[in-house]
Amino acid sequence: MGRIHNIEGRKNKQDAARSNVFTKHARAIAVAAREGGGDPEYNASLKAAIVKAKSDNMPNDNIDRAIKKGVGGGEGENYESITYEGYGPGGVAIIVETLTDNKNRTAGNVRYYFDKNNGNLGTPGCVSFMFDRKGQIFIAADEADEDELMELSLDLGAEDFIAEEVGYEILTAPEDFNEVRDGLEAKGYKFLAADVKLIPQTTSVLEEEGQIKSMEKLLDVLEEDDDVQNVHHNWEMPEA
Repeated sequence: MGRIHNIEGRKNKQDAARSNVFTKHARAIAVAAREGGGDPEYNASLKAAIVKAKSDNMPNDNIDRAIKKGVGGGEGENYESITYEGYGPGGVAIIVETLTDNKNRTAGNVRYYFDKNNGNLGTPGCVSFMFDRKGQIFIAADEADEDELMELSLDLGAEDFIAEEVGYEILTAPEDFNEVRDGLEAKGYKFLAADVKLIPQTTSVLEEEGQIKSMEKLLDVLEEDDDVQNVHHNWEMPEA
């Protein structure tokens, strides 16, 4: 199964918890603005955070408020980025990226989520070697002509172009992501998703119904936590 099905499934769940998603985006935007200034043209991290927020239809007013909070020294002042690694049911590799103002609370919560759902939190580096950081762009099949999109993507600097029945996946080096994304956007392409992600080198399949349900629950509770920014895993999710 392709990753486009995965991204559609996760976005559907995000739509059901939009306020939670906006909270995460606001925090990321505030921290980026505090660290690098409030002008996205001169702050790549802020620009990336804004693009990601807009892809989830976050209103411009919310984005502007988050920038002002960050620049003004309010929200974003005490947040730090902490990454956790571990194993889900059946040994699925999971990486959890957080942004927190209370690392004891976040560490306790993340450990609890793993323990409660047949997983276990590991040590730093235990699964990260199984992933590559890449820019990743998804475009629906009805949004583009395959040959034209592939040629443009590669001309802009993409590393790989993967065609599936439901759409197209474009992969870039992290440092080339902004240029490829902006170039495609300038040509009028609309994205199902566009972000720098950790892409698994190999995927893991779960056959037992109990493991599948536990894995789904683990992903849900992680993504519902306001401190959690991103969850990466190598589970090949069933299409259903």
